[in-house]
Amino acid sequence: MAPKKPYKHTPEQLALAEARRLKRERLAAQTTSAVPGSEPQSTIKPRDWLEVQSTAKREVDFCVKVFTWNLLAQCLVRRELFPSSDCLKSGTREGMLHDELLTQRADVLFLQEVDRLEKIEPLLTKAGYKHQYGAGPNKKHGCMIAYTSGFAQLDHRVIQYDNEDARVADTERTRRGSSFKTRNIGLLCALQSVRNPTQGIIAATTHLFWHPRYTYERARQAAILKREVNRFRADIGRPDWPCVVAGDFNFAPDDPVYSLLVGDTLLPEQEALISPSLVVHKSIDPTVPPTGPKVAEEGEDGESTDPDRVITDARSALEGDGLLSIPELLETFQSHAPWCSVYDDGLSRIKAQSPDIKTFGDRVNIPRTRKGAHEPEWTSYTHYWKTVLERQLNIHGILVPFATEDLRPGLPRKGVSSSDHMSLCAEVSWSRQ
Repeated sequence: MAPKKPYKHTPEQLALAEARRLKRERLAAQTTSAVPGSEPQSTIKPRDWLEVQSTAKREVDFCVKVFTWNLLAQCLVRRELFPSSDCLKSGTREGMLHDELLTQRADVLFLQEVDRLEKIEPLLTKAGYKHQYGAGPNKKHGCMIAYTSGFAQLDHRVIQYDNEDARVADTERTRRGSSFKTRNIGLLCALQSVRNPTQGIIAATTHLFWHPRYTYERARQAAILKREVNRFRADIGRPDWPCVVAGDFNFAPDDPVYSLLVGDTLLPEQEALISPSLVVHKSIDPTVPPTGPKVAEEGEDGESTDPDRVITDARSALEGDGLLSIPELLETFQSHAPWCSVYDDGLSRIKAQSPDIKTFGDRVNIPRTRKGAHEPEWTSYTHYWKTVLERQLNIHGILVPFATEDLRPGLPRKGVSSSDHMSLCAEVSWSRQ
């Protein structure tokens, strides 16, 4: 039997193999460029730092620079969601993402939609950060709090919103008061100052339920977060530490949940947004019959057939479901001191001197008597802070928000940002009154 001739690749196969080799080398070069100190593969748009007030740092008890950002998890990237983007592949986004994380040299990072931990963790470690990560059950992305060597972590806690009670009641369903099993979480860390162990902060980050029509569920989750931040601080015996809460809240400054958090009353039009979301999804009650796109279209009078914009597979809530009424929601939020927003406060002071800076109130009419008008003009999440009794919050500077012309035709985009969300950063301090 004659020996077989050695297999010979066709010119097409050789060309394909060479193309694959070049692609591997290109991806390796992109990964190398993301290492601090190396040349980035694609840069981000520089942003100015705005001074807010003149309080000298030496006159305050404790000063910290904090940064919050939704990274846009790679596992969630879809071309149909970002048709104008030119940087959706992980290799293209990675250098920009790493640059944005490290450019501001913040003391504490509050991050959401964190995946690809095998890339993020080594980067943060090399840059001198330690971190805590948490995620909902079977979720491919989660929340992270990273901190420099100036802090030591005393404790941490993960809040599983689906498993938290909203009220005292006889049955589990009425205690929970949940409308949807979302697998969203809040992540809390007690960070002690290494330099002065009597000082520190309670750092909290979260990613609230994203669905635009489920206003009630977002309110429920925000109320639980507010309660648990205070409870955590008490449990670790640090009642005088300030709380810094930042995250992707999935609401705008004119949303009812924003008003509930900052202590504003609810307007009639805000209550009208909550009422239709008092429903129970089939994830809570499996007996709920499924509804398809046709039902959604009829229910919205043709407004939209997008299931991401309408409530489907749900029924109206009954008394036994335990959903909090609007008066109960108000009472729940009012049981703890209101939160204040550094950006709403800081930009209001800056805009008094520089009226050309555009804010949310320039495109959405918010009465002057209410909070939220001075939040960034374009961002889908809000950056919150809570000051502690007997302490005064000082805002030293904030990272300028993007202008509208910087964002066209849409994010993510090379030379601007690797995420569809914009990062926020602020330097704040606390002093005794």
